[in-house]
Amino acid sequence: MSELAVSRRRLLTAGALGAGALALPAWARGADLHGEMIRPGFDEVSGRDIALTIGEGARIVQGRRGHAVAVNGSVPGPLVRLREGQPVRLAVTNTLREDSSIHWHGLLLPFQFDGVPGVSFPGIGPGETFVYDIPALRQSGTYWWHSHSGLQEQAGHYGPIVVEPASGDPVQEDRDYVLLLSEFTPLHPHTIMGKLKKGEEYFSYNKTTWTDGYGLSGEQRRMWARMRMMPTDIADVTGSTYTYLANGRGPDEGLEYLFNIGERVRLRIINGSAMTFFNVRIPGTKFWVVAADGQNVRPVEVEEFQIGTAETYDIVVEPTGEAHAIVAESMDRSGMALAMLASRPGAQANVPALRDPPLLTMADMGMDHGGGGMAGMDHSAMDHGIPSRTRAAEPMDNMAMGGMNMRDTSTLPPDVAVGPGVDMVSMNPVDRMGDPGIGLDKVPHKVLTYRDLVALVPNDDLRPPSRQMEIHLTGNMERYMWSFDGKKFSSVSDDPIRFAYNERVRVKLVNDTMMAHPIHLHGHFFELVNGAPADRQPQKHTVVVQPGGSATFDLTADEEGDWAFHCHLLYHMHMGMFQIVTVAPRGNRTDAKREETD
Repeated sequence: MSELAVSRRRLLTAGALGAGALALPAWARGADLHGEMIRPGFDEVSGRDIALTIGEGARIVQGRRGHAVAVNGSVPGPLVRLREGQPVRLAVTNTLREDSSIHWHGLLLPFQFDGVPGVSFPGIGPGETFVYDIPALRQSGTYWWHSHSGLQEQAGHYGPIVVEPASGDPVQEDRDYVLLLSEFTPLHPHTIMGKLKKGEEYFSYNKTTWTDGYGLSGEQRRMWARMRMMPTDIADVTGSTYTYLANGRGPDEGLEYLFNIGERVRLRIINGSAMTFFNVRIPGTKFWVVAADGQNVRPVEVEEFQIGTAETYDIVVEPTGEAHAIVAESMDRSGMALAMLASRPGAQANVPALRDPPLLTMADMGMDHGGGGMAGMDHSAMDHGIPSRTRAAEPMDNMAMGGMNMRDTSTLPPDVAVGPGVDMVSMNPVDRMGDPGIGLDKVPHKVLTYRDLVALVPNDDLRPPSRQMEIHLTGNMERYMWSFDGKKFSSVSDDPIRFAYNERVRVKLVNDTMMAHPIHLHGHFFELVNGAPADRQPQKHTVVVQPGGSATFDLTADEEGDWAFHCHLLYHMHMGMFQIVTVAPRGNRTDAKREETD
């Protein structure tokens, strides 16, 4: 048994894992709130030594009051500004009556400072201080931090990170702003979890009826009824309880970014929400996407993009009018976060009304995607000679098979556990990295897709993958069960996904559900297999896998230790779509389970 494995098992017994700890904290059982009123917005902290304090208190957003878990007294917590090549010590003090933690989302650092209780450290107990002693930073860009304990992230425990480059920044701007998108609800997160378990459609107010305006035929309605789903079932938690936030402020609370005519404005946009995909646009204005997940890309001119939970995009805009609205509409279009680009304080632009709610399509059911562009291409099969641990599904007649099928599991690979946790199977999961996201396929302007992303500088590992893995994203929406390969995570019995140190692996994610999942791998960047030249495949730490489809990335497993791998929709992770990735120590290539087949 390796020293690394012993360490992992000891940690698993030392603290409750954020993805699986269901016990209610003290304040969820009715303890009085304490502390000062939590303020919106954030301060900035920087330097060699940084102090952060986790606390709690009452919070009011647009007249609605709720409980908040805050850092340094605000939601979001402070902007942590760091510099590439410099070390930092972050002393985090927990004043809550329960364990807490901070995960530094997207930062490359030793695994013991990654901040996931039960995986990389035991957590920070009540009244304790933990020092994240991070050596010289090996990156620059836009990132964020958040709790990985229980459901604290939903309650406000998150904040932005900007790592300044050690030398010249290829992005030239006159003003540089952070826009962190999130949600507020007066409901306690465990209340939300309980309602989702009782009925996953609880927060969905958009329903189809025989007299609605969606234009569904009788046969289409019968098809959806057979699957026990609604085509409007886009998001688990919606604007029926959420107020969508920009830097902790609701859309009526007046967040402004000032500019002068002729200036280039950089917006570092972070999706720090618990459960929401946002469609971001500046109506009537084009802009350039210049970075994804902190990594520079060749500038792409677009008018809108969809940002999944935990992703970040940097954009540059050249505003020309007196004011421009920055609209972040929730994917189900039940609400929006809002900010203003203003040439003077108080300047306002027209705010568009919410667009009509989108419907799930045949593509979201795993049916034929039209064969055009990336949607009809399976890049995971393009490189020959890569051994795979699972057989590829044979091509099928999508219409005959019915796309998503709740009963036919015969096409699943043998290592997918079939049981009550799997109620759907995608019968034709083609690559959907060319899709703009649910509801954006027919808008009249250019929308970003993963296919548009090309790394600005060449990647440093051009080795072809030595093997291929296929991981299925599985779930039962009616029972609100979520998993990888049909197996809900258990911190005690689960065998981790193992990689040899520095091995090169192609990972194909197959989404057997009808929801988009943002999948995040801690401690690493991976390269999207998106059709870009091999040396310019864009690097990301989070990838959205569209419903009924697949996404593929190449990974160099060069960060030893134990790392979390999970869906970043908080309640999906909490209910089991979580796993541990173990990268063997340097020089130990026998600890990884090769799982190779011809």
